[in-house]
Amino acid sequence: MITTKKIAGFAAAMTAALFGQAAHAQSNGWVDSASIEFGTGAEQRMVRVAAQKDWDSRWFASNGRHLSGYWETNLALWRLSAYQNVPGRKKNIAVIGFTPVLRYQNDSKLGLYGEIGIGVNLFSKLYKNEDKELSTAFQFGDHIGVGYTTAKWDYSLKFQHYSNASIKSPNGGANWFVAKAAYRF
Repeated sequence: MITTKKIAGFAAAMTAALFGQAAHAQSNGWVDSASIEFGTGAEQRMVRVAAQKDWDSRWFASNGRHLSGYWETNLALWRLSAYQNVPGRKKNIAVIGFTPVLRYQNDSKLGLYGEIGIGVNLFSKLYKNEDKELSTAFQFGDHIGVGYTTAKWDYSLKFQHYSNASIKSPNGGANWFVAKAAYRF
């Protein structure tokens, strides 16, 4: 049986592995930050680790702000609590994803920002939790969020939605509220 302790241990191991790999990749210029995220939704919890690479582009620059973005690759573990619509029935799903994210921010890349992203994800199992069902392992993941960046840390809150864009029915969608902390190298 998977317990909260085991999930926390898995998250800690994944974070250590990701930060180690990210530090190595950073020396090659592939990664410039790594993050850990925690999410919650109806009858579900999530922990996710990710690596990001900022874009060097700046668009629509004016008044000390601009539009830019970053690439993000992530690995998540979802814990469902009403699998197959049975309250209390647990199920774990691993999710790997890749998301390009647009961010509107200060020219210094410090302070408040807003962002949106739409990416692709692959699930280890089909999602069926509470009254929601996703009939494909391939899902799009989109989010909208706000955050604050310091010289080394980036904190954000976002709303995230997963759906297969009606490629196949049923397509009930899965929604999350997510808190993120990222360390910038």
